[in-house]
Amino acid sequence: MVIQLKNIVPTFLEKEKNENSQVWGHEHAFNKGEKIQIVAASGSGKTSFMHFLYGMRKDYNGELLFDNKNIKLCNASTIAKIRATELSIVFQDLRLFKDFTAQENIEVKTALSPYHNITRIKKMAEQLGISNKMNQQAYTCSYGEQQRIAIIRALQQPFNFIILDEPFSHLDDANSRKAMQIIETEAAERNAGIILADLQEIPFFKADRTLHL
Repeated sequence: MVIQLKNIVPTFLEKEKNENSQVWGHEHAFNKGEKIQIVAASGSGKTSFMHFLYGMRKDYNGELLFDNKNIKLCNASTIAKIRATELSIVFQDLRLFKDFTAQENIEVKTALSPYHNITRIKKMAEQLGISNKMNQQAYTCSYGEQQRIAIIRALQQPFNFIILDEPFSHLDDANSRKAMQIIETEAAERNAGIILADLQEIPFFKADRTLHL
């Protein structure tokens, strides 16, 4: 799978914010298996860019292509299939079901597009220090714990790219490094690409390319 950006420019972003960008208004190809880091100052359209990639928003000029298929022109069922089999995401706002337990939030993903069994899920929870939270409702967990739940959930489906929007913003350094290691291991098993966007460079993410938004 190849994701191509062809002169993407958000319709809502001020012109001066586009001029110094290495992403907006440029052409790039993100290849399966590649690790891409997007460094974005606040207000530069980082989360919007991630939503463009996930097919959630279309308020941009230019073309965003998945294997030469213009995502803006795809119907809802095609986008749903891409999300189920080719793209996974950790949203900045996590989008957990607050009244569901941690386990139930993860099982939502396994029910739609199963990839791992319960043993692998338990191992990830242990590695990230939340095995004792799995039967707790998500809203009772700290934001850092919810972030770890969201990361585990995103790894429970097949994908060719995983999209990460500030995935470690509420984690300490030790847990951030553990989470990154798990993500990179999972991506390597699938020969999948990683697109990680954050306000600054993540020192323990060994990106193949770093682009400043």
